[in-house]
Amino acid sequence: MGSIIWSLGAFVITLGILVTFHEFGHFWVARRCGVKVLTFSVGFGKPIWQRQAADGTVYQVGMIPLGGYVRMLDERVDDVPVEQRHLSFNSKSVAQRAAVIAAGPLANFILAIAVLWLMFLIGVPSVKPVIGTTTPNSIADAAGIVTPTEIVSVDNKRTADWQQVNLNLAAALGNNQVLLQTRDENNRLRDYTLDISQWRLDDSQQPTFLAIGMQPYQPEVSLELSYVAENSPAAQAGLQLRDKILEFNGTPVTDWPQTRDLIVQAPGQQVDLTIERNGEQRVISVRLGSREVNQQDIGFLGGEPTVAPYPEEYRFTQQYGVLEGLWKGAERTWELMVLSVKMIGKLVTGTVSVSNLSGPVAIAEGAGATASYGFVYFLGFLALISVNLGIINLVPLPVLDGGHLAFLAIEGARGKPVSDRVQEICYRIGGILIFALMAIAISNDILRLSQ
Repeated sequence: MGSIIWSLGAFVITLGILVTFHEFGHFWVARRCGVKVLTFSVGFGKPIWQRQAADGTVYQVGMIPLGGYVRMLDERVDDVPVEQRHLSFNSKSVAQRAAVIAAGPLANFILAIAVLWLMFLIGVPSVKPVIGTTTPNSIADAAGIVTPTEIVSVDNKRTADWQQVNLNLAAALGNNQVLLQTRDENNRLRDYTLDISQWRLDDSQQPTFLAIGMQPYQPEVSLELSYVAENSPAAQAGLQLRDKILEFNGTPVTDWPQTRDLIVQAPGQQVDLTIERNGEQRVISVRLGSREVNQQDIGFLGGEPTVAPYPEEYRFTQQYGVLEGLWKGAERTWELMVLSVKMIGKLVTGTVSVSNLSGPVAIAEGAGATASYGFVYFLGFLALISVNLGIINLVPLPVLDGGHLAFLAIEGARGKPVSDRVQEICYRIGGILIFALMAIAISNDILRLSQ
């Protein structure tokens, strides 16, 4: 319950920031173009807070935090007195109206740059993209990658961390091949060509590097217990710190994943663990606990293995000064913008399945998870969603900013606006498409929750 409240709170904060900046972009440019703003609303539905300024503009917060709007004076929907017609949106030139419309997405891109600048100014704890192993029969395995090795670049684009590897592989999705350069433990560079002609991104939520079989380096995990939870099955059976598990019901175990799988498959069962304590072997009988996960009972012991510290040479902090951080923020924002456009194209062509679309639940989970990791990680998530919001709003579908810009472009070319009848038909089609995409995204959220 606590995690749900945390995710919900992070979701509201995330959307509140993104929507406020987006609508403020429209608002600010509208004012500069001499358009009278009637309402500035963050959220839809009945206002939970409202205030009218001296100039008549109503500022409010709606009950439903899934968007917002700026309502401007417009002769097409309002009875505008003759003396105020010069303040109406429709009275402005095509260029001015286009500027007002484009200002919303532009504000999202500016927000992303500012947020990433702050993130790089604070410093992002990162690890180098070192491949520990490759998954058998995977794309990476077929390429013959020798491990362990650090990824230096993907398609000649430098990769400082796993996030950049993930983004660059996503950008290559749909190509026939991707070029990978690595550096081994002896500082020797190697080039690999990965055949990705048959690779398609399904509904899996795993990163792209895992999807093609690259397993990040993991510190060694021994079977020696480093933690025993109070009142857990392990504690009740008498297991102690530094006990090393050797056998599970007579079956020798060699690593923690194998041991964990055996424990998970035996909920509530009485099992015999052969352990080593102070150089001596002994058998301890344990009744494993049982808990429900995804509507299935799994076993648990209540002890954790000893994990070796992550090598210091693999750790680093991405931190820059004021000016360099601003440049890096702009550079990362541009990369995210290009990737977002490419991914929309790949959704249209079928290279990426529509099952990858995410709705408000997935955004809430992402916001909650990154916020729990730390402030800088939440900033990175905020920038990503801000860029996506800006790009999606520029898609030339009626009801979106991009649709309005398309109508204005046609008006500028023809010298007269698109007829009301054509606009009405386009708005209906656009509304249906947006509703269908939202339905798919929410359905995907529900399916992921049920898994």
